[in-house]
Amino acid sequence: MTAACVLLMTGLVPGQAVAGATAPKPTEKELKAQLASLNKKVDKLIAEYGAKRAAVAKAKAAEKAARDRLKAAEEAYAVAADDVGDIAQLSYQAGGMGLIRELVTPGGSAMVEQLQAEQSARLSGFATARDTRKRAAGDAERLTAALRDDMTELSGRRKDAEKLIGEIKDKLDRLVPTAPGKRANGAWAPELPSGSDNITPRMRLLRAEVRDHFTLRFPVGCYRAENSGEHPLGRACDFMMSSGGAMPSAADAALGDELAAWAIKNGGKLGVKYVIYRQRIYNLGFPGWRAMSDRGGVTANHFDHVHISMY
Repeated sequence: MTAACVLLMTGLVPGQAVAGATAPKPTEKELKAQLASLNKKVDKLIAEYGAKRAAVAKAKAAEKAARDRLKAAEEAYAVAADDVGDIAQLSYQAGGMGLIRELVTPGGSAMVEQLQAEQSARLSGFATARDTRKRAAGDAERLTAALRDDMTELSGRRKDAEKLIGEIKDKLDRLVPTAPGKRANGAWAPELPSGSDNITPRMRLLRAEVRDHFTLRFPVGCYRAENSGEHPLGRACDFMMSSGGAMPSAADAALGDELAAWAIKNGGKLGVKYVIYRQRIYNLGFPGWRAMSDRGGVTANHFDHVHISMY
């Protein structure tokens, strides 16, 4: 399915241009509404994909259970065949009639009838298990093939939707304002902290943009009265991904990755100096993540928060 098809499915049909005029650009509010709608659709596609995978596993498990039942039936039938074979061998060794006369006594006759009944039951069970296994194998093969096609189609739709999500995020990023104090040569003019939160205007703008672009479940800590670092200068904030001191969940850790990547991508406009996350630092003046030394704890190593410092 093409991206255009997904646009039609999701209602994201671009406005048609009037003759001689260009289509109006979507507002930030409209872009966010489209993004929310697409994210819900991606979540649904992921859920459907998981359900299909579960169905494939269930079909394979049913086929394996049928194979196990067939194996048990084969073993039971082999035992029954051995029992009958033993009787035939004994009859032959005893000269036939002598053993037969012994077996037709009341007790002997019952034993023969019981063996014959057991052999018949085991043979019937074997045949039933064989047929069940054959049907289960065929059903599993057909179901697995059909579900595999469904998963391929779902995966394609998900990729198309995620591509559109990326395009919408790019449009939103283009709406991120340029922070105050950027000089013509790209350098940043110094700023003093201000306001009740005691942070710089650039730091305040970045914090507002982060809150606008991401849903944060935990507090944001900025100014701290310390003897060193950017926090006492009002130029740094810690965006928590857990309650503090605890490793974030997989989802929250991924959110931290996304937030860090966003800050790096938009840092040139907002005045980001460096980002620290997961015991790594990204200095925008020297692009690329670099490992940091072990400081001895989850918080000290920045596993539970994204630290962003500003110029």
